[in-house]
Amino acid sequence: MAPHVIIRTRMGTIAGIAALALIGIGLALPAIAPRALIQDLFTILTLLTLAQLWNLLAGYGGLVSVGQQAFVGIGAYAMFAGVILLGLDPVLAIPLGGIAALALAIPTAFFAFRLQGAYFAIGTWVIAEVTRLLVAQWKALGGGTGTSLPREATSDIIGVESIRALFGVREAAARDILAYWLALALAALTIAAIYWLLRNRLGLALAAVRDNTEAAKSVGVDARRIKWAVFLIAAFMTGLVGALIYVQTARISPDAAFSVIDWTAYVIFIVVIGGIGRIEGPILGVIVFYILQSTLADYGAWYLLTLGLIAIAVMLFAPRGLWGLLSDKTGLHLFPVQRRLEGIDLKGGK
Repeated sequence: MAPHVIIRTRMGTIAGIAALALIGIGLALPAIAPRALIQDLFTILTLLTLAQLWNLLAGYGGLVSVGQQAFVGIGAYAMFAGVILLGLDPVLAIPLGGIAALALAIPTAFFAFRLQGAYFAIGTWVIAEVTRLLVAQWKALGGGTGTSLPREATSDIIGVESIRALFGVREAAARDILAYWLALALAALTIAAIYWLLRNRLGLALAAVRDNTEAAKSVGVDARRIKWAVFLIAAFMTGLVGALIYVQTARISPDAAFSVIDWTAYVIFIVVIGGIGRIEGPILGVIVFYILQSTLADYGAWYLLTLGLIAIAVMLFAPRGLWGLLSDKTGLHLFPVQRRLEGIDLKGGK
């Protein structure tokens, strides 16, 4: 048998089938789940999507950004502008969030890519803060105090009436179900797209750029183009998530939409404790984060202190994250992207 490279594993196939089953269960869950659970799952799914996108940037691309809140905020404000200024349905205005984030990402990348390491991280944060201050001057959308979606817009969102008829719920609960379904679709699409990306040649090029940019260039990898592509894709998807989050909340302000704690610090925590550079990491990380948040949220400042201590402990004793620790002990890979050479006869030299 001729030597050949394989990526697929039996466990990966099983995990794929299980993921499809979970998506099906997730779609049907509103029929039996209480509204509070649907709201919690919406939060988990949006945080998971943001974490996967940050993991793509930092874990696979080596681009450690602490300014992703810029794309969440500008995406949310673009959606609000579409509804309030253009009269669009909130759901139909969500793509404006992605487009606005993409437009912001182009000048951001132009300046930030001239910085390296910690300077790149600080640069992205500064750009996010400048964006927040500029948006706070947008009087048509409430300025520094923010605004809410008009009642007539939230009462006639596309799809809500059908959901009310299907599940026999009130309008507010139907809006939550719609937002949850959209979050589920966005999370599934993001994970599938990242998995596909990492399994093809672009994924190899991205890993090469992360590990050693100069070495990657020496074998023909266009490092600049790869970094631009990944940064713009992550920004676009992050803008969509930001727009979706604020469709569900229906209330926005600059401080909330551009919160570094909510949209970057928590996301980094999720990726770090779960396992950076692994698709499974953010999935495990968001589950751990939600459990900690539910358990410790009533303890005020002690909650944030505990999160910090846990992150430090994981970085010290499990540098590859909880999933890295688990996979090292069990050999488990739900989303295999490593390439292995098979068909070599060591005795015969083939």
